[in-house]
Amino acid sequence: MKLHELTPAKGSRRERKRIGRGISAGQGKTSGRGQKGQRSRSSVGLPVGFEGGQLRMTQRLPKLRGFHNKWRTEYVVVNLGKLQRFERDSVVDAAALAQAGVIARATQRVKVLAAGELRAPLQLRVHRISAAARRAVEAAGGSVELLEPVKGLAVAEDAPDGEDTPDGEDTPDSEDADA
Repeated sequence: MKLHELTPAKGSRRERKRIGRGISAGQGKTSGRGQKGQRSRSSVGLPVGFEGGQLRMTQRLPKLRGFHNKWRTEYVVVNLGKLQRFERDSVVDAAALAQAGVIARATQRVKVLAAGELRAPLQLRVHRISAAARRAVEAAGGSVELLEPVKGLAVAEDAPDGEDTPDGEDTPDSEDADA
């Protein structure tokens, strides 16, 4: 097989309509545009969504207010009552929660909230936990390990007067400032 012999699969490409080529062609004379009117003319010039002067649907619907942060970190909420199904002293992380069917995937970030009751001591390895949930886990004899630090602003130890500096940025009095 050579390059000039390649053809698309049969039926995968629609043949183009040749309009305005006589009445026997099926798309002759008015070429599928009907009789008279603005849409039959060569310079149609109607805006998208035009409804003949009636208020168009996009203007009839209310505006969507608010702001959507596309860099927001999403967490799957797991309540303490759902953790009751695990054995005593077992390690509960995203993989264990996914295997038990509590969350959909092991790659999801997990936040534990204090709804429900926890009686068995568990070792939690989660991304976030509320203060009340942490107290409940520790009161039951368990432990909590947070898997990643909070991103965003943090108070740098060497920042002047306790100013906030973004994570990863050097403060003015670091070694780069001397150069």
